[in-house]
Amino acid sequence: MKNKNTASTIRILILTVLGIAMLFPFFWMIGTSFKQGSDVFNLSIFPKKASLENYRKLLSGSYFPMWFLNSLIVGGVVTLSVLFFDSLVGFALSKYKFPGMKIIFLLILSTMMIPTEMLVIPWYIMSSELHWVDTYWGVMFPGLMSGFGTFLMRQFFMGIPDDLLDAGRIDGLNEFYIWWKIAMPLVRPALAALAIFSFIGNWNAFLWPLIVSNMIDMYTLPVGLSFFNGEFQNQWEMVMTGATVATIPVLIIYLIFQRQIINGIALTGVKG
Repeated sequence: MKNKNTASTIRILILTVLGIAMLFPFFWMIGTSFKQGSDVFNLSIFPKKASLENYRKLLSGSYFPMWFLNSLIVGGVVTLSVLFFDSLVGFALSKYKFPGMKIIFLLILSTMMIPTEMLVIPWYIMSSELHWVDTYWGVMFPGLMSGFGTFLMRQFFMGIPDDLLDAGRIDGLNEFYIWWKIAMPLVRPALAALAIFSFIGNWNAFLWPLIVSNMIDMYTLPVGLSFFNGEFQNQWEMVMTGATVATIPVLIIYLIFQRQIINGIALTGVKG
């Protein structure tokens, strides 16, 4: 028993040290956002004299608010689209039998094996021909539906008893209302997990928004922040301030829905 307690204590200490090492850059980023002048190069987390001047300059003297709004629009619209279409397709693939069903499912899964770098050229050619460059639609259309989301929702829908759906049909519900009224409320953990992954993925997306956006007021946050150092030359406190504000929505979403993330990932492996 004593050896087990000693081993447990050592593991806790090691994990604590590793956790502090991982979190130090994050807290240093936040602390730097309140620093001024030469205090920026001090490795201390806490500034000698805290100031909100960086935040005032960020919100009133740059394109940052526009970039923040662009990321919110793109992340929000794409997340809603993914929840709707992926759940609808996942439901159809799990509860209906039709010719070519397995082939369609395999084709959807195969899209997860193609690197984004191989798709940006045809995406850009299509966007250019359809005049989608420098538009919200041009930034959003590649992510409006995802293979991962379809797979995730299919796995959860397969765990719903068919008798429940048949009861809805007996009550006179059409197929759309069966999906919406009966099936969807039963897969809320999967919907929450998919929403979080989709939003965070689009919030942090860099390559495609960089390619399809030429005007500075159409940049999303990751693209805008990449040019932030050039806009403010070597004012690292402004770069850290922008990174801090950009992190806030992701942290809020994760803290609120972290249980759904864990449940969604844990249950995915046992569904179907």
